[in-house]
Amino acid sequence: MTALPPLTLFGSLRWDVVRRHLPPGGRVLEVGCGQGAVGVRLAAAGHDYTGVELDGASAAVAGERLAAAGLPGRVLHGSVEELGDDGAFDVVCAFEVLEHIDDDAAALAQWLPLLRPGGLVLVSTPAWQQRFGPMDAAVGHHRRYDPPQMRALLAGAGLTDVGGRLYGAPLGYALEAVRNRLAERRLADDGTTTAERTARSGRLFQPSSAVSGAAVAAATWPFRLTQRAFPASGPALVAWGRRP
Repeated sequence: MTALPPLTLFGSLRWDVVRRHLPPGGRVLEVGCGQGAVGVRLAAAGHDYTGVELDGASAAVAGERLAAAGLPGRVLHGSVEELGDDGAFDVVCAFEVLEHIDDDAAALAQWLPLLRPGGLVLVSTPAWQQRFGPMDAAVGHHRRYDPPQMRALLAGAGLTDVGGRLYGAPLGYALEAVRNRLAERRLADDGTTTAERTARSGRLFQPSSAVSGAAVAAATWPFRLTQRAFPASGPALVAWGRRP
C-alpha cells in the first residue's frame, strides 16, 4: 500500500468532501498543487495526474513525493500556460487557489479549454466574506466566497450542472480561530507582497515529516463524520460545474 503524505487537519476535512465528487479514473489536472499531498492521493486512486504549481519550492516537494511513492504523474513548475494546447483533461481541480487570484473569472476562462466537453471543474475556497480575517490577509487572499457568489462565478464562466456544499463544521471554525490568532502575532504585517504571501501559503502549517497521513486521518475521523451530516454548514466551500 502506498504511504500517503500527511494532509493538514483542514486538508483532511477537505479531502473527505473532494474525493466523493471525483469521477473514477481519467486525466486530472490540479492547478496550484502545493506540496503534492492531494496529488499523491489522486495518483494513488488511479487518475492520470498532472500538477501545476507556481512556487518552485512546493513544486519540487510535490514531484519528490510522487516519485517516492512510485506513482505515475507529473508536476510542472509554472502556470497552466506550460500545458500548451492540452485540452483533454477529464477534471480540472483547484483547491484553495481562486481566492488568491485577483481576476478569478479570467482564471476560470483560462482553465476551461483544458477540459474535454463534459469535463468537471472542482474547486475549494474559504467561505463567507464576512469571515475574512488576519490569516486571509497573511496568505494573500483577495476574498472569501459566499455560496451564491461561487455559483454565479461558475455559471458565468459557462459551466453547467453547477453545485456546491459547505464543509468544516465544527473543527474548521476552531482551526480558523487559531490561525487568525497566529497571523495577528506573526504574519499579517511582515512586509511581504500579496504575491509573496500567496507563494508561501502552501508551505504554512504543513505537518512535520514525523506525522503520518494515517495519524491525521485518525485525528479528524469524528469531525469528518460530523461534517458529512451537516453539508449546509461550515467555514469552507467545495463547488463544481461541467464544461458543456
